[in-house]
Amino acid sequence: MSYPLFAAGVLAVLATIGHFFAGYKMYIRPIIGSNADVIPKNVVLCLFHYMSVYLILTAIILLAFSFGYSLIFDSIHDVTLVIGISYAGFALAQLAVALTSSVKSGPLKMFQWIFWLLIALLSLVAA
Repeated sequence: MSYPLFAAGVLAVLATIGHFFAGYKMYIRPIIGSNADVIPKNVVLCLFHYMSVYLILTAIILLAFSFGYSLIFDSIHDVTLVIGISYAGFALAQLAVALTSSVKSGPLKMFQWIFWLLIALLSLVAA
């Protein structure tokens, strides 16, 4: 068993749960209910669901890999690297937005980057 991959998988599951419950309530519902044009609203909804798919898939993959199941992949190492790099990119992008936004204490209020960074580091350590 790979404990770093298991920890990354558990964090990914927790992030996925937060995404669906808190994320939808705090971010998507207000946007959908806003006066914005219908096309941007639906694009944002699609982006939310794209992230949903990615979160679910990577959580399953990380947990399976932690127990040595390679699923349909030839290389656990390569897939784990891609997942780690992706989450690192998410963390950097969100942190950059949080630091440059007008949101007071942005990095604390836009805290998801911490989850992404931890998942990235654990994945990269295990790869």
